[in-house]
Amino acid sequence: MESSPLRLRLDGAALVHNWKTLAAMSGTAACGAAVKADGYGLGAREVVRRLAAAGCRNFFVAHWSEARALADLGVQLSVLHGVRAEDMADRPDGARPVLNSPEQVRRWREAGGGVCDVMVDTGMNRLGVSVEDIAAGLLDGLAVETLMSHLACADEDSVLNERQRQRFAALRGRTGAPRMSLANSAGIALGSDYHFDLTRPGLALYGGIARREFANSIRQVVQPEAQVLQRRTVRAGESVGYNATFTAPTDMDVAILNIGYADGYLRCFSGKGRAWFDGVELPVLGRVSMDLVAVGVDAAPTLRESDWAALNYALPETAALSGLSQYELLTGLGARYQPVWSH
Repeated sequence: MESSPLRLRLDGAALVHNWKTLAAMSGTAACGAAVKADGYGLGAREVVRRLAAAGCRNFFVAHWSEARALADLGVQLSVLHGVRAEDMADRPDGARPVLNSPEQVRRWREAGGGVCDVMVDTGMNRLGVSVEDIAAGLLDGLAVETLMSHLACADEDSVLNERQRQRFAALRGRTGAPRMSLANSAGIALGSDYHFDLTRPGLALYGGIARREFANSIRQVVQPEAQVLQRRTVRAGESVGYNATFTAPTDMDVAILNIGYADGYLRCFSGKGRAWFDGVELPVLGRVSMDLVAVGVDAAPTLRESDWAALNYALPETAALSGLSQYELLTGLGARYQPVWSH
């Protein structure tokens, strides 16, 4: 990749640490990894390569295009969105569908009914066959490897969590599936009753704090950085950026960073965000533009054009500041960053 004025510092050791932490919390259950949306925006290939080396054996993507992009890595992939008619002709070895509807089950049977996974809806009302479908024999004779469900409120202390767990537990032995899987990242923290045979963390792998139980154990993985395009002096009374939302109270130095909302650094950070240079905090001034951000640099007299500034992106704090979820902060990072992995 050619040199970019944007880069993502990615901590491979933190990624592996997070998976091992989640695996230990999963107890006797195997611990997989959700790597959909290009590894939550970090780059699925490098995520899979590192986690497979650490011992992860089960990976989850959303689309068949994602499975095809990872097929040469030789890992087991489950495709969470199942199979459309358009998917049947080009399915890579080592990938199996997570069937989500009676129509998908029928389509899979007609294609030969090989090994598959199945999602059952226990209360989220999103994807999944119904408990009643299973009782009526929908899955009879199907080679189901993993029966899955998904928690709607695992990041909250909701009565729905226990209701879903009980509905799912009641299906043990009803489908012939040797494995059952319910818990996402937050679900792992709900305790061993939620772990079943396989857990499927996503957010926490990448540094997200899905529940308070993770606050002291999950490490930050991603750090966006942008180069300085220009350092300039703004005179007292002059404004900065679109719509003149910031006016300099005194003469001040401003740096223009090569990053903006096209890169996932959204307008909600206008006047709120922070960057860092050499340990010094640099406040975002005025509106975030499509490709540019202005920061105050009076406290950083040595910062010059072509230097790199780090954007404050600690996920829980940044979510609270921006009103965005930690998932959006990760997956919204644009394609113009150059990934730089350590470890």
